Amino acid sequence: MKELSLNILDIAQNSVTARSTLIRIDLEETNETLRITVSDNGCGMSKEMVENVTSPFTTSRTTRKVGLGIPLFMMAAEQTGGNLTITSKSEKDYPDDHGTVTSALFYKNHLDFTPLGDIINTIVTLIQGMGEIDLIFTHKSDTLDVLLDTREIRETLGGDIPLSVPDVLVWITEFLKEKYNIS
Repeated sequence: MKELSLNILDIAQNSVTARSTLIRIDLEETNETLRITVSDNGCGMSKEMVENVTSPFTTSRTTRKVGLGIPLFMMAAEQTGGNLTITSKSEKDYPDDHGTVTSALFYKNHLDFTPLGDIINTIVTLIQGMGEIDLIFTHKSDTLDVLLDTREIRETLGGDIPLSVPDVLVWITEFLKEKYNIS
């Protein structure tokens, strides 16, 4: 993928498919590294699925026999000298504490580092398509401290207005632009 934000979109879509009610996307950035962590409280994966999920020939989809999202994310991290880790607790084995955490470390100074890309539009697109699923997004660095929690937005709106309403999405976009100092 041309931007890491597209990988984030793909991983978060996996969380939506896993029936998550809460998805966290955390970006931690230093001068040298970028760590992207996507965690959810979805149905999780079996131990066998976690062991094989980085193979392009492993997918939970029934419409095709390949799944490239995780393998491409892993390749993007590893080509910079970084890594990808996935931990998961299946709903079957852990009925009260299940979900998946996908975390990738990238070295930003490496020639093969893929840029983050348009993270604002990625987050807004996720919110637009997630329905009642909540999202917590953070991006921290020496110069950034971004926090967006859709639970707080829902509380402010009073629960009657969906987050997918165009005026709400425009507000979220402007809020994130302000946090990123984009005019």
